Amino acid sequence: MTERLTYVNGQIAPESQSFVSVRDKGFVYGDAVFDTARTFGGKLFRAAEHVDRLYDSLAYARIDPGMTKAEMLAATEDLLERNLPMLRPDEDYWVTQRVTAGTQTMDGDPPANAGATVVIECTPIPLRARASFFRDGAPAAIPARRRVPPEALSPNVKSNNYLNMMIAQREVEATSPGAWALMLDRNGDIAEGPGCNYFVVKDGVVHTPPRDFVLAGISRQVAIELCARLGIECREETVQVQRAMTGEEAFFTSTSLCACPISTINGHAYPAGAPGPVTKRIMDAFAEEVGFDYVGQYLKFLGTGPATTGI
Repeated sequence: MTERLTYVNGQIAPESQSFVSVRDKGFVYGDAVFDTARTFGGKLFRAAEHVDRLYDSLAYARIDPGMTKAEMLAATEDLLERNLPMLRPDEDYWVTQRVTAGTQTMDGDPPANAGATVVIECTPIPLRARASFFRDGAPAAIPARRRVPPEALSPNVKSNNYLNMMIAQREVEATSPGAWALMLDRNGDIAEGPGCNYFVVKDGVVHTPPRDFVLAGISRQVAIELCARLGIECREETVQVQRAMTGEEAFFTSTSLCACPISTINGHAYPAGAPGPVTKRIMDAFAEEVGFDYVGQYLKFLGTGPATTGI
C-alpha cells in the first residue's frame, strides 16, 4: 500500500481515486452529517457510541443512510483494518463517517443515483500541530461571532456545515495566532469551541456548559464519568464569562485531544497552571480509561513550529 483507502457507497478505493459528485447535496448545500472516533495505538475507542450519535444526527436531518448501525460499524472497522499499514510510527487516526442527502437531481434529468452518499475515511490526527498544547496548554480566545442558536439548528447534530465555527476560528487567528476559538451562546455565556467542549475548575468544582447549547461530545461524557469516579464534583450548568475568566484552571475535551489543558483565556493565564491539579487528575484518568499514554504520544511530536488547532 502506498495510499490510504476510503469507502464511498460500498466501494473501497485509494483516496486519490475516490470521488463525490459536484452535485452532491453535502457539497452544494452542506446537507450532511458526520461523526468521528479516534484510535489509540490503532484501536478504535467507543466506536459504537459514535455510530449511535451519527444515527441520531441522521434522524434529525431526515437522511436515510441505507445502512444499519451494525453495517456502518462493520464497514468502519473493515476500512480501519485496511488502513492500519499506512499509519506512521506513533501516529493514530481520526475515523470518520460522512453521510450526505445524496445527489441533487437536475430539473428534467433522470436521477444520477438514488439514496444517500456514505463516505468513511481515516485521517491522521494532527499530532504535530497540537503537540505544544500538552506542554504549555492551549490558549483560548472568545470571538465576537456567536454560536448558532438551538432554535435554528440543534448543537447536538454533527452537521458537515462548520462555517459558523470556521469564521469564529479565523476571527481569533487574525489577532491571536494559535489560539482556539471559544464561542458564546446566544445569551452571551460560554458555549464551545470548533470540535471541542470546555471545562473550567473553580474552588475545586468542575463546571461545563449544558448540552442545550453545545454538542454533547463523547470525550465530554468520558470526562464527566471520570470526575464521578475520582470524587470530583462536576456540574453541567451555565458557565458565564466571568466564571471562565476567574477559574483556577480549565481544559478542553475532544475526540482527538481527549482532555487538554488550557493555558489562557483572552490572554489571561489560569493561575493553577496548565495543567492544574484537577485537570491533571482527569488527564491521567483519561489515559487509564483508554489504555494509552495519549499525552506522551503528542509530546513525541514537539517541534519548533507554531502551534495550531490543525483545523
